[in-house]
Amino acid sequence: MSEWQLSETFRSTSGGVRWGSLGHSGHDPVVLLHGTPFSSYVWRAIARALALRHQVFVWDMPGYGASEKYAGQDVSLAAQSRIFTELLTHWGLEEPLVVAHDFGGAVSLRAHLLHGVRYRALALVDPVALAPWGSPFFRLVGEHSEVFEQLPPALHHALVREYVSSASSPGLHPAVLDRLVEPWLGDLGQAAFYRQIAQADQRYTDEVQDRYGEIGFPTLVCWGEDDTWIPVAKGRELAARIPGARLEPIAGAGHLVQEDAPAELTAALLAFLQQPS
Repeated sequence: MSEWQLSETFRSTSGGVRWGSLGHSGHDPVVLLHGTPFSSYVWRAIARALALRHQVFVWDMPGYGASEKYAGQDVSLAAQSRIFTELLTHWGLEEPLVVAHDFGGAVSLRAHLLHGVRYRALALVDPVALAPWGSPFFRLVGEHSEVFEQLPPALHHALVREYVSSASSPGLHPAVLDRLVEPWLGDLGQAAFYRQIAQADQRYTDEVQDRYGEIGFPTLVCWGEDDTWIPVAKGRELAARIPGARLEPIAGAGHLVQEDAPAELTAALLAFLQQPS
């Protein structure tokens, strides 16, 4: 799985951000945002498919994947939405197409509603957007992150592996699971895993969720029907709050739709992104 490499670095206020692009520079730009506890790796197949018609930008958020991780790092939704705004400026993208999963959904929504970033269209995939969010496990870890951070490496590895596995409905290929877990191992990775959970405060979505009615560009909400992390009912509620938004349920997929139903998700995204604005 070593073929997925991000070759560029953007120096942000929360550390080095690894990013890359696929496709031709003259094509319509699409930016992909990952969720937690994942990285741009989950977009690899879909990014390559979209790159046949678009220039596709991918990035690992600070504290995730191949991007920098360090003690005291700000990896909150507030920091990530600010850095996303800075990245769009760095890339010279004024009104791109955006596809955002999970935590990345909240990042894209905050960037638009709080930082004035415009999108030509926005596709949200099982996003963190409406309260309440966070499983009982997620909240438990957030409240006691300093305890979990001290787990022996073998126990930590088993915990992260089980947690990531639960995002898939049919189950992840072992090599894919290894790749998703790997950034969270070792001293830096283990501390970073609990840091990002400790900073995942619901107030960052509370700030914007009553403003979703202000969204004025085409919006698609895709949702895995078997998502046990955030139920599909939240997708129906979110689509109802955004003017003109359409809900696209995806059968047989859990929270990690990119892995569970990549063909179905790619087809939905291609059809949506090719529509006239």
